Formats: sequence, C-alpha cells, structure tokens
Amino acid sequence: VQLQASGGGLVQPGGSLRLSCAASGFTFSDWMYWIRQAPGKGFEWVSAVNSDGRSTYYADSVKGRFTISRDNNKNTLYLQMSSLKPEDTALYYCARVIPDGSVDYWGQGTQVTVSS
Repeated sequence: VQLQASGGGLVQPGGSLRLSCAASGFTFSDWMYWIRQAPGKGFEWVSAVNSDGRSTYYADSVKGRFTISRDNNKNTLYLQMSSLKPEDTALYYCARVIPDGSVDYWGQGTQVTVSS
C-alpha cells in the first residue's frame, strides 16, 4: 500500500491550494481521511470521504473552506483548500480508513504553509 500526497506549498492568507493523494497497492474503495499536524501540535482529523465520494465530513475548523473529493478511476484523493488561514499551516497526510474508523496506512505528508 502506498499513499503519495502532493500539492503543498507556501500560500498567502486567503489563498487556495489543492492537495492530491495518489493511492496504489490496494483497491481504492475504502473510506479515506485527510489528517494534519501543525508544528508542535498533535494530529488533527480534517476531513473524510466515503467509498463512492458522495458522503463527506469536515472538522469544524475547516468546514466551508475545504472540500474533499476522490476520483476512483484515477485512484486519487483530493483536498481543495480555500480561504486559507495561518492556522492551517501543517503537514497534511492522507490515510486509509479501516472499518473501526481508525487508519492503517498513511502517506508521507505534504507541507502547507500559510504566511504573508
């Protein structure tokens, strides 16, 4: 199983980024999460999407600003982030969800830095 996150970078407050997560080594039909870790802080669940992409869930901190989606034909998970704030600065990971809601595989993470 491999999860390769990309698309991070440096962006000004109010800007946008789209993260991608390329999945391989398994049937891309599991629920997926985006999780982040800000500098010096613990992990924070950001968003979830079900197997067909029709059901999505968000942390209150990103609701209305971030959109999770997936393309099962391309085995790729996305996170469209807009109206970015400095507090969104973190290492963003994609992760595969197992039936009990925990995760078993993580990607290597992609850094998002929101700063003027």
